[in-house]
Amino acid sequence: EEVGGGWNVVDGQRLSRTFPFPDFVTALAFVNRVAEISEKENHHPDIALSWGKVTVTWWTHTVGGLSDNDFIAAAKVNLVT
Repeated sequence: EEVGGGWNVVDGQRLSRTFPFPDFVTALAFVNRVAEISEKENHHPDIALSWGKVTVTWWTHTVGGLSDNDFIAAAKVNLVT
């Protein structure tokens, strides 16, 4: 289910988006920018890095699904793409 900004709700419990990149080095640099956001927010996603793409998945363990923090963090990640 698309929720805007390229993000999809998966199984009603996770917010996920795959970002395309032209190569591995550019994708890795993006991962580091996501890490900086995560540290500032004290909210950390699962990040899958592959050649030419990065998948970022947010959810909140304490609520067993999605919280406002997930959507806020996702919006901040969109700003660094």
